[in-house]
Amino acid sequence: MMPVVFFGHGSPMNAVRDNAATRAWQQFGRSIPPPVAVLCISAHWYIGSSAVTAMDSPRTLHDFGGFPRELYEIDYPAPGAPELAARVQELSGPEAVSMDMSWGLDHGSWSVLRHVFPRADIPVVQLSIDATQPAQFHYELGRRLAALRAADVLIAGSGGAVHNLELHARAEDAQPLGWAVRAEQQLVELLEAGAHESLIEFRRLGADVQRGIPTPEHYLPLLYVLGAAPGKARILARGIEGGSISLLTLRID
Repeated sequence: MMPVVFFGHGSPMNAVRDNAATRAWQQFGRSIPPPVAVLCISAHWYIGSSAVTAMDSPRTLHDFGGFPRELYEIDYPAPGAPELAARVQELSGPEAVSMDMSWGLDHGSWSVLRHVFPRADIPVVQLSIDATQPAQFHYELGRRLAALRAADVLIAGSGGAVHNLELHARAEDAQPLGWAVRAEQQLVELLEAGAHESLIEFRRLGADVQRGIPTPEHYLPLLYVLGAAPGKARILARGIEGGSISLLTLRID
């Protein structure tokens, strides 16, 4: 059974950095058998519906601004997988998932995957996050997609368990804010205990977590991963960058 993985992708600059998180991503890629495809749920495709990329050759999206030129020159030419998109649509049951031919791979996907699968030879499909739906919806959709694991599809969420851009400091050496450290630790303890109900009801987890999740789009990819693998998480990397952004990365087997 293919494991599932959640990446705290942090800054787009992690696409070209060598640090503890990016090395953990690389090691994860080496530790698993090559999947037949990747289904990625990225925080950066947060729209008013569920959609799945269905093109043969998804384009590399540079969906950010104000970064060095080298980031805009990166191409991650992984093929698409229309047959996987169709299977995602089938498994989604009564919840309509549309087939999308216009999006591509945003930086929530490729900034991480270029470390995990640097040859870009594994097909990648992205699933959007429906902004109109509650947390339980996203967890349940993850449960329906769990069948893909038996077909050697890697289900990957990419976001940030703690992600507050309003309090973010761009300096690389910015010290982690105390509340961000506490929020990450609280989530780690729940993840390691397999306490999925508490993680679904994240709005009840206290002031530190609420400050760490001011908007849900970076947290919700985690719920897809938890739904697809209802077990205890193994932490691969953690830490706060820019004062308020978690790089928490985990797998569940």
